[in-house]
Amino acid sequence: MKVLMINGSPHENGCTKRALDEVARELNAAGIGTRIMTVGGGQKVKHGCIACGSCSKLHKCVFDDSVNEAIEEMKTSDGIVIGSPVYFASANGTLVSFLDRLFYAGKAALSQKVGAVVVSARRGGNTATFDELNKYLFITNMFVPGSTYWNQVHGNTPKEKEQDLEGLQTMRMLGKNMAFLLKAIEKSGLEKPEIEAKVKTNFTR
Repeated sequence: MKVLMINGSPHENGCTKRALDEVARELNAAGIGTRIMTVGGGQKVKHGCIACGSCSKLHKCVFDDSVNEAIEEMKTSDGIVIGSPVYFASANGTLVSFLDRLFYAGKAALSQKVGAVVVSARRGGNTATFDELNKYLFITNMFVPGSTYWNQVHGNTPKEKEQDLEGLQTMRMLGKNMAFLLKAIEKSGLEKPEIEAKVKTNFTR
């Protein structure tokens, strides 16, 4: 089993990476492989979604960048963890552009897999960002493990993150719960629920 971890920070080895590393450590300890992909800097994300609809025919995004790389990775992955810094009580804008396209073009590769979100802030805005990012998971039919608190860490530098013992504990418990859920799904041998054909709201006059 393996999990793709998305670092939505422009800093490859910054605060968000520190949080993801804590989750990854528990996944790895349970025998689950991890790969961290850094996309928050913008170099790997060419464009936001332009609603062209091409992905419905191509089964990938028309802009060939890290989004398509992540879609291919998710085809053979069992889960995903999305990490973001908090900017003005919201996620990194480049990450949002990445996720809009990933979850629209790659929903078939993500559906009914395990997903989680972690957020990092100096002080505030965490829960708003946490809610924002979790919406991608829940609209895509994903299974979402919890932890002992909302998945957030505090501190302005990776060194300061080391002082947030509760936040790091939350990351570890998330990793343990995610590993448990992944293994429980695999061990059960059960067929995943059948996905019904999409029904869209109709309004009659």
